[in-house]
Amino acid sequence: MKMKRPLTTDTKEGQKAFVLKQLANECCIPWLASNFNMASFIIKSAHLRYVLRTGKLINGNWTRNTFCSDRRYGTEGDNRVPKIYTKTGDKGFSSTFTGERRPKEDHIFEALGNTDELSSAIGFAREFCLDKGHTFTYQLDKIQCVLQDVGSNIATPQSSARESHIRRTKFTPQPIADLETWIDKFTEELPPLTNFILPSGGKSSSALHLARTVCRRAERSVAPIVRAGEADPDVAKFLNRLSDYLFTAARYAAMKEGNEEKIYKRPQ
Repeated sequence: MKMKRPLTTDTKEGQKAFVLKQLANECCIPWLASNFNMASFIIKSAHLRYVLRTGKLINGNWTRNTFCSDRRYGTEGDNRVPKIYTKTGDKGFSSTFTGERRPKEDHIFEALGNTDELSSAIGFAREFCLDKGHTFTYQLDKIQCVLQDVGSNIATPQSSARESHIRRTKFTPQPIADLETWIDKFTEELPPLTNFILPSGGKSSSALHLARTVCRRAERSVAPIVRAGEADPDVAKFLNRLSDYLFTAARYAAMKEGNEEKIYKRPQ
């Protein structure tokens, strides 16, 4: 069996790999940047040219923040813009990161869809928060990046994963500690919670409450996967803590904007 020569920056392929590692660092994908294996990573030249020309990393219907798929978008010598669609899911099946083909209604893809929807909901809320000049929007940015890592872990079922898959998609508990720190800082400034509150308090607050409800759904869909031993338990813990964060951030946004939160009153 012919052995591949390890890639170094002295070779053309090695230089390509090095550039993509740098891009991974810039695009908020820490697991890829830290576990980048130059000896095994192969990049099509057309894809690299597109990355360098546009500054975008394309994968499915995500751009910029995602680069964890083995889909091929170009061929050697082809400098056309890669196509978004691959037609590989036209028959109702999709692939996990481990290469398994599963029906799209599989619990893995249900959980992935929910976490993707959660990231979109947070991005939507973030726009309202930016308009109001809130200083915690950098936290929302980081959370969206962490949700990409959550998706990578969910998409790597432990029952079919090799050791290399597990190393690349391992989820660490640090993001959970970050959420707890942010929650505690918000709570120090907030008035005590003495009544049930309804989603309200302005656009920023209401959008964060909406993201919270999506987060709860994502957590419910991930829970059975974790119980089955197919995903890291810290993924479920992160989602559980994230819903608490979004609730607290919603209250904090309402307070900073001077908006009143609606209190639950039993209908007469």
